Amino acid sequence: MRLVGAALLCQLGLVAAVRWLGLTEGGSWVAWNESHHCRLLAGLVPDQLELCRRNLEVMPSIVRAAHQTKSVCQKTLADMRWNCSSIQHAPSFGPDLLKGTRESAFVYALAAAAVTHSIAQACTLGELPHCSCGSVPSEVPGPGFRWGGCGDNLHYGLQLGAAFADSPLKSSKMRTPALKAMNLQNNAVGRQVLSDSLDTKCKCHGVSGSCSVKTCWKGLPKLDEIASDLKSKYLAAIKVTHRLTGPRKQLVPKEVGVRPVTEMDLVYLSNSPDYCTPNPHLGSVGTQDRPCNKTSVGSDSCNLLCCGRGYNAYTEEVVERCHCKYHWCCYVVCKKCRRKVERYVCK
Repeated sequence: MRLVGAALLCQLGLVAAVRWLGLTEGGSWVAWNESHHCRLLAGLVPDQLELCRRNLEVMPSIVRAAHQTKSVCQKTLADMRWNCSSIQHAPSFGPDLLKGTRESAFVYALAAAAVTHSIAQACTLGELPHCSCGSVPSEVPGPGFRWGGCGDNLHYGLQLGAAFADSPLKSSKMRTPALKAMNLQNNAVGRQVLSDSLDTKCKCHGVSGSCSVKTCWKGLPKLDEIASDLKSKYLAAIKVTHRLTGPRKQLVPKEVGVRPVTEMDLVYLSNSPDYCTPNPHLGSVGTQDRPCNKTSVGSDSCNLLCCGRGYNAYTEEVVERCHCKYHWCCYVVCKKCRRKVERYVCK
């Protein structure tokens, strides 16, 4: 019993750093104007509670990041066998996210990027009293444009986002060094992908839209784009072990012949199930009754998604706008048309 209890504590320690995703269950209705509000909701560990008390004004941005992490994770992996559905149970998680799997690597990286992204843009929108627009870029503007506008404050987002996302992992209560190292690596990858996405955005000025002069600033893309980049890293994640290399322990590839781990690689410690059939002990809900694409050759294909079990077809009637006509001035009138569409679901 003691061994089982110790294992459970280790698992809880691992997932504690993303329990804040449970703020979606009630964080939106909290006023966040008194320090005791930090204790109203499940999901925050002691270090995060302290950060909450000192930075109450940031909590709406963190709640927004929790919502975005959940929705974007499911949207990005909708065509995969593991479609991130278990993230909806936050702050409680199943074995798919309690262990050091490839899936937990993706969720940690996305959550770390989301909280930084949300805080950086909250500065730009004037929602936070202690930050404003990002600093003017040091690079000399090119011909035809000037620096202006209000850029996303990535510096402030990284500073506060890292403190919030990483603080539970840096706590002395973390009993599993390998999991701690894995999750810190994946958090850092999420933030680095976000940082690398900071791009120049411009607005044109000039007579009749001639764009003779452009005002430009540095801005972040939508979180969906960051998640898409992280999905590529999720598919190419490296299985690692935590062992002594030189004077200290490091994450190194588990398999012989695999290239060294870089600061841009997602890493994992435990193999995942194939997620084909339901298995509560492994965190798999299976793919039965999942919609699939009969003509696709990708991960959403009926062959891959249904794991070779085959699929059932059914016909669905859809209503669409059709025969649209433009009327001067200035509206469009459409009719409603019905048509039958064949759908497919996994057996």
